[in-house]
Amino acid sequence: MANGDRDPQDAIQQRNQELEQLLAACALNDRKAFSRLYSITSAKLYGVVLRILYREEWAQDCLQDAYIKVWNNAGNYRAQVAAPLTWMSAIARNQALDLLRKHKREVMESDDKGYQEQVDGNPLPLEGLSRSDDGMRLQRCLEQLKEQQRQVIALAYFKGFTHDELAAYTDTPLGTVKTWIRRGLDQLRRCLES
Repeated sequence: MANGDRDPQDAIQQRNQELEQLLAACALNDRKAFSRLYSITSAKLYGVVLRILYREEWAQDCLQDAYIKVWNNAGNYRAQVAAPLTWMSAIARNQALDLLRKHKREVMESDDKGYQEQVDGNPLPLEGLSRSDDGMRLQRCLEQLKEQQRQVIALAYFKGFTHDELAAYTDTPLGTVKTWIRRGLDQLRRCLES
């Protein structure tokens, strides 16, 4: 390496050491350390929550709540379990998923309160698809999948289940669910291309 160039691994290790020290200081209620921690990591964590929530105002609220959790749980951080930014990203991600579920529940509850239901006489998109040639091909290809693959793909793509929700719903390890989806989608693609 040329003089002045830093080894990327050294830079990551130095950043992790600084973040570990800042988390340890936050555990002792050091507000200056928390301010420094925020300035170093907030852009990254904001990106994590914004990718999940898509709305800036939700992402900003979520980020604030995530940092409150980081502050309150800094004493629980263990370097041997995860890198500091990984640990903080997990907190932010979980906070964003909780907020997303909360907003979905609020929308579903508000739909049940006092609004007269309007019935659309047009067929649902899936009904229209099932009557088309492409829809019949897709149905034939889906029938060639194993039952588990068909079930998790249908729940993921038609009901919006996340991988974690699918694992809990089917009482199956998360890795197995991901494998079923990946292999099922590969098989569907090959079937549809032939």
